[in-house]
Amino acid sequence: MNRNEFAFGIVSLGAICWSSCSHSALRTTPKSGESLPNIVFIMCDDMGYGDLACYGQPYIETPHIDSLASAGMRFTQAYAGSPVSAPSRASLMTGQHTGHTLVRGNKEYWTNAAMVPYGNNEDYAVVGQHPYDPNHVIIPEILKDNGYTTALFGKWAGGYEGSESTPDKRGIDAFYGYICQFQAHLYYPNFLNRYDPSKGDSGVVRVTMDENIEHPMSGEEYRLRTQYSAEMIHREALRWIESRDGSRPFAAFLTYTLPHAELYQPDDEIVEYYKSKFGDDKDFGGNIWSRYNANTHVHAQFAGMITRLDGYVGEIMAALRKKGFDENTLVIFTSDNGPHEEGGADPVFFGRDGVLRGLKRQCYEGGIRIPFIAYWKGHIAAGTVNDHQLAFYDVMPTICDMIGVDIRSYLHSDGDTFDGISFLPTLTGGEQPQHDYLYWEFHETNQIGVRMGDWKMVVADGVPRLYNLAEDISEKNDVAADYPDIVRRMVDIIYAEHREPEVDFFRVTLPGRLPNS
Repeated sequence: MNRNEFAFGIVSLGAICWSSCSHSALRTTPKSGESLPNIVFIMCDDMGYGDLACYGQPYIETPHIDSLASAGMRFTQAYAGSPVSAPSRASLMTGQHTGHTLVRGNKEYWTNAAMVPYGNNEDYAVVGQHPYDPNHVIIPEILKDNGYTTALFGKWAGGYEGSESTPDKRGIDAFYGYICQFQAHLYYPNFLNRYDPSKGDSGVVRVTMDENIEHPMSGEEYRLRTQYSAEMIHREALRWIESRDGSRPFAAFLTYTLPHAELYQPDDEIVEYYKSKFGDDKDFGGNIWSRYNANTHVHAQFAGMITRLDGYVGEIMAALRKKGFDENTLVIFTSDNGPHEEGGADPVFFGRDGVLRGLKRQCYEGGIRIPFIAYWKGHIAAGTVNDHQLAFYDVMPTICDMIGVDIRSYLHSDGDTFDGISFLPTLTGGEQPQHDYLYWEFHETNQIGVRMGDWKMVVADGVPRLYNLAEDISEKNDVAADYPDIVRRMVDIIYAEHREPEVDFFRVTLPGRLPNS
């Protein structure tokens, strides 16, 4: 089996259905007097469908995540909210697809900002992305409203500094990481952001990395920086979980920046292991505008980042077990979109999406189909592999279903919507309602995606292309001319689901309507 076949050698579409197993001992929502479950939602950055060993990756070792999959449920047809970071996270947080949610792309607020000094460097005075709609509820607000204490460690990307949508204003009790996804291009940054009322914070503040700023952001001296953000963020997440006393349910969103570029990390035994494994490796010359520094051994660096992330997941699970939280915590592991080829990353070498077409920024399967693993002791049957079609906007209704909340009570106006369907029945062995279709749109590549059963439509620059995923998982053969009725139905879906964006920056080109036959 070659690299481009491996990821679907065991999980090709239609080849795996819900594993048959007894669910008689499984519970669903908490019974009267039973405590609400804790929630740990782990989302990494730009991990492709085929980047984990449990999804067929032959080169990279991920024993802890594989163990999580063995103890829980591994999904084979789960989708991100968008093929890039900010709108995918917006879809997750708002329960809306990108034809409805306000944030539909990576609109940046640092490009025209003034510069301020940080030691021997300068950085932007304001950083971040377009804010979430303050009138539309997001998941942490629902959880906090229902007795949860909440935290987010990692990347926010839901509003710029000082906006109406920063973690402290959106239901997050503790935050440490990056407000801005562009800032997260540096693993050894000039500063991180924090919101911690126990430290006297009344809102999000900057925490200067005093050891880092004494060295330039680029060039050979960058290697002298010592404050590695991924490790620092992970340690704060562990401390927060370990400090819970069980008096209130908690929800931790661990939005790790690994394995996104840049391909920099401590040169420790993890990296050395993969250097010896890959031998004569590739180099990367750098991209200073994107803050991606030049580096060597990029295959070893990338593999090391995923194995490092795997170790972090193992430590989170160990912390839950040590505190006894493992008995009643839903853990989800996933990625925000498909794989990138930035900073020297080489998805072709790793076969990162198997035979899936496309990468990050594309509405083809490779840009949006993602790993998705769920673990909930006593509720999810161990070792289950499931082909239920879900998208990020299903997470909000699933959580509401799990904690016994009517999601409709959070609609703020007649025009407000939630687009998801709870997949709690899939997790717990019940009868699962299915989506009639899934929907995406993304302005940067001017693409729209619709999945309707096995049919997949990708509209690029207004031109619809149709694929039958049951026969053509690689989306190689456009059969639009052969199935005009299917094309017509799916174009009608686009017109039903697309709302003109409130921000012109996010506009896409709609396909022309087909005449009735």
